[in-house]
Amino acid sequence: MTNGNGTTWLADPRSIAFGGYYVVLARGLSPEGLADHLAAAVHEGKRIAVGVGDHTGDSLLDLIEDTYGDSFAGIGLRLGRAGEWTFAVAYGGWPTGFGPLAPASRDGVHLCLLKYEEENGKPVPPWFAYFHDGHLLSACNLHLDASWGYDGVDGEPATAARLQELLTAAGLPDPERDRRDVHRTALGVIEKFFGLSLPRVPIMNHTLPAVLLEPA
Repeated sequence: MTNGNGTTWLADPRSIAFGGYYVVLARGLSPEGLADHLAAAVHEGKRIAVGVGDHTGDSLLDLIEDTYGDSFAGIGLRLGRAGEWTFAVAYGGWPTGFGPLAPASRDGVHLCLLKYEEENGKPVPPWFAYFHDGHLLSACNLHLDASWGYDGVDGEPATAARLQELLTAAGLPDPERDRRDVHRTALGVIEKFFGLSLPRVPIMNHTLPAVLLEPA
């Protein structure tokens, strides 16, 4: 298991919770502002972020289940800061809950999405995307293969090309390499390139301010 304040620990098995992870990092937003931007990105109906106090991941999942009757029937976020980054970790029905995040990076916000449907049942690869001011700067399948229609880094040509060069220098893609090692290595390259920070210990061991994304 990896530790620290970076992002590579997300490649550990069930690093956040059963089902995988959905993490958004933002520069230029408070935790409350990030929650509001993500509420606006939910697929179905207008949502607002409603504060529910401080929670661990487990207690927030219990609250979602108590509130909606099923832990996948609602979406909750735990919020925090790490250096210059604000972060939101999603729980509950995030795999089908969110639409495109480019609009959430409006007004000059930098926004990074890291997600992995680990228990999907299909070989869905982990995914990364980075947006700024409503535009995609770079995105890729973190297995760096051609699965699910993704091959290489997409996005704004200059940024995507620089990131692709760094991933190539790290030996990716490599079809003979263990997928979890590829996942971790790709996260490390992206973390360094964008200066990302995500503290494992507070997320996994402490309570954090939480919200439910409830119908308006």
